[in-house]
Amino acid sequence: APHAMIYEQLAIFAILAATFVLFLWGPWRYDIVALTALLGAVVAGVVPFGDAFLGFGHPAVVTVAAVLVIGRALSNSGAIDYVTQHVRLVAKSPSAHVGALTSLAAALSTIMNNIAALALLIPAAVESAAKTKHSPAMLLMPMSFGSILGGLVTLIGTPPNIIVANYRNEVVGAPFGMFDFSPVGAAVALVGVTCVVLVGWHLIPAKRRKRVSAAELFQIEDYVTEATVPEDSPAVGKSVRELDEMTAKVDALIVGVIRGDRRILGTARRERIQARDVLIFEAAPKEIDQFVSTLGLNLIGTKESKTGLLRSDDVAVAEAVVTPRSRIEGRTVASIRLRRSFGVNLLAVSRQGQPFRGRLRAFQFRAGDVLLLQGDAEMLPEVISRLGCLPLAERRLLVGKGGQAGLSVSVFAAAIAAATLGLLSVPVALAIAALAMVLLNIVPVRELYDGIDWPVIVLLGAMIPVAGALQTTGATGVIAEATLELASGYSPVVVLTLLMIVTMTLSDVMNNAATAVVMAPISVGIASQLGLNPDPFLMAVAVGASCAFLTPIGHQNNTLIMGPGGYEFGDYWRMGLPLEIVILLVAVPMITWVWPF
Repeated sequence: APHAMIYEQLAIFAILAATFVLFLWGPWRYDIVALTALLGAVVAGVVPFGDAFLGFGHPAVVTVAAVLVIGRALSNSGAIDYVTQHVRLVAKSPSAHVGALTSLAAALSTIMNNIAALALLIPAAVESAAKTKHSPAMLLMPMSFGSILGGLVTLIGTPPNIIVANYRNEVVGAPFGMFDFSPVGAAVALVGVTCVVLVGWHLIPAKRRKRVSAAELFQIEDYVTEATVPEDSPAVGKSVRELDEMTAKVDALIVGVIRGDRRILGTARRERIQARDVLIFEAAPKEIDQFVSTLGLNLIGTKESKTGLLRSDDVAVAEAVVTPRSRIEGRTVASIRLRRSFGVNLLAVSRQGQPFRGRLRAFQFRAGDVLLLQGDAEMLPEVISRLGCLPLAERRLLVGKGGQAGLSVSVFAAAIAAATLGLLSVPVALAIAALAMVLLNIVPVRELYDGIDWPVIVLLGAMIPVAGALQTTGATGVIAEATLELASGYSPVVVLTLLMIVTMTLSDVMNNAATAVVMAPISVGIASQLGLNPDPFLMAVAVGASCAFLTPIGHQNNTLIMGPGGYEFGDYWRMGLPLEIVILLVAVPMITWVWPF
């Protein structure tokens, strides 16, 4: 009965509309939204019970997971470190510096997930920026955009390509191959990277390009103070922990004790204070007086660098950025109990290039925030990774891994060759490569699942059946007809361009993988209404879904660089909008030439 059809179409449209609203205003993370949409569709009867979880076994989902494990292997084995070492040699002029890093980010993203590629390069960029006295803001946005562009070039560069390739399998009976994206993708990436390097980075606001190092980001020099403990001070004989309780109302943090010529930093919590000790503490200028008078201390002026006071032979200070899926995202400093659980002090936080100057205990972490942490030099790197943050200093090369770099690259190359020659399907070839990386211990078993971006996996597994329901209910046909009503009388090229603009716009506000899942069936619906080859329309979706350059939320890469680069929300579209226009001008003619209607 047609009534049942109409009910089903209304149901799936309502679910999709609600999903878009939730993606946009984001009370929950995108994987939870997608799961809600899936279960809503099952309960509403538009996805059969038996098909509810088929999405999790979908080739696209397996491929994305395998690519993430392989990326982890390439970085573990030191293969990527060989590449990044040579960045510093070219960093003479700002343009050459931007050019080298942006091209490298694009090149790495063609063979591994673009988020992983960027995360490996950020520390190299921040460190080379400090050495050449260039601002990290000048380098990081071009690198992020470069890595997104590089993902367009191959099937495995980015999840939207994998989704579109597998969707073609359902339509035509054969997926896109490993290098089917390359003619269009490489043209777009080359022109895009060239624009970013020659023009793009000049569009970043000048005041962000002036700021040099991360040390300036925190303005630590103004906040670290020393004071001596006189004999009649109430602090004498008490432990640092007890002093914390005495000064609980003051926003100050004791970060070390100097006794004679010995600096006690790491174990300062357990020390009992003696007369004539010097306390090193961190506080805003207006809090200093209150802290000193509560404990009856005497302030002393120092000649040496304040940041130097916070380090010793066994205590280090390190900067780290909160990643978009870190376990501390959305939590407060107090709830994580950094000092008790991890033995580290949080000295300072900066958000969007501005140091935070309130009570640190109540500070709620967001992706892109930069933290200044102090702790045991041996343990600090491990603590940073346990918190799910990305250190902003380069890893010293992993010694003793010799041979693994060559091995990991060979395994990966063999998988690509097998898939390209059609000996194995892409998901199977990459799954074998991922397994080989584990068996060869390039990715230890305990790290196997750390490298997988689970929210994206859940998002895909949940959204694939929902997008399938668009088709089974005939909703894609309705959307396609409506689109063509609007575009009637225009040439297919105009329809293709519109499709790409809509996909780009969605991707700027919604996860790129979700955009590809929803737009792929619609693009095929439009093609079949026009009686044309679906390939050019699918390609337009693949390119459009990846091109999220206007906001820091459209792509995880843009979120990741926000803090270290000190960018604001409105900085992205200045370089992103001209770039999206250039991409349209290159992609549409290339698509119609390589994939004729």
